[in-house]
Amino acid sequence: MSVSLRQENPAFVPAECKVMVETNEKNEKVPLPSVAIDGTRIRNIRETKKLTQLYVANVVGVTTDTISRWENNRYPSIKRDNAQKLADALEVALEEILRPEPPETPEAAQELPSPAPSRKSKLPAFAAVAAVLLGVLLFFLFRHPSTPPSATRWTPRFAAPGEVFPVQVKVARQGDSPFGFILREKIPAGVRLVSALPPTSSADSEAKWLVPAGAAPVTVSYSLQVPPPFTPGKDVTLKGEIVIHEASASNRTEAIGGSGSIHIGAYHWADGNGDGRIDDDEIMPAYYICEEMKGMGLDWKTIEAIWGGKGYRWDAKRGYTVLK
Repeated sequence: MSVSLRQENPAFVPAECKVMVETNEKNEKVPLPSVAIDGTRIRNIRETKKLTQLYVANVVGVTTDTISRWENNRYPSIKRDNAQKLADALEVALEEILRPEPPETPEAAQELPSPAPSRKSKLPAFAAVAAVLLGVLLFFLFRHPSTPPSATRWTPRFAAPGEVFPVQVKVARQGDSPFGFILREKIPAGVRLVSALPPTSSADSEAKWLVPAGAAPVTVSYSLQVPPPFTPGKDVTLKGEIVIHEASASNRTEAIGGSGSIHIGAYHWADGNGDGRIDDDEIMPAYYICEEMKGMGLDWKTIEAIWGGKGYRWDAKRGYTVLK
């Protein structure tokens, strides 16, 4: 099994923005750089690597609905920087998720004769200069797309007092940039570290992992428990950093991206939307996580029982009660 993340219902993500240069005759639209993506290929890569839509959405910085639309070819063209982030989240080169371009036909390659220029079609000098400056600006703006975080954390949205819940940190590494790293996670006061894989060198308030150099991506999994007396309605927040060591450069420290806040209340961690049940969209992500983190204190039997019933209730004395 693999790791799956919670699905949420965020707002619709608007289509690509377009920059406009106004002339004295008409508005010419200069679209931001975009690329054609192959949704079927994206879905196959994600499922092969056993990544969830929620994890990919967190890394890219969009919603799970947007990832679903991309995979279903609802938006065949997206901004190039989003496509690069998507490729990084899937741990592949950008070219692997792009739609192959059809071969150019001889007819399409032929040059059409240019119409004779007319005075009305000539832009004023200031408009031509503005267009050149805009092109230069777009070139420098999109030549270096923003780099996603090297380490991305996933946490469930909810956890109940006294119950064990999972946390995972994925570190992206590729063959052309292998590195070793130190991962540090600060454990909130009063929260207990139950188990970790790989094993951690930990103190009461901090867990640490030392991972040698390599090119393969790494997943660090650990489970936590909020003490039963913890006041429901509060949040616990995880913070951490990764210290990256590359042979050709000095160490650099980056904050861990992704989620880090868990709301403590009468909810199961697998109930991602807090509606008091575990539905079909939630059971598979929970299953993958429990299988990958087997032996780390997660109660799969309770999750399966809640899924098979009509929902659940939780109270401090009895824990989870399955509704039949």
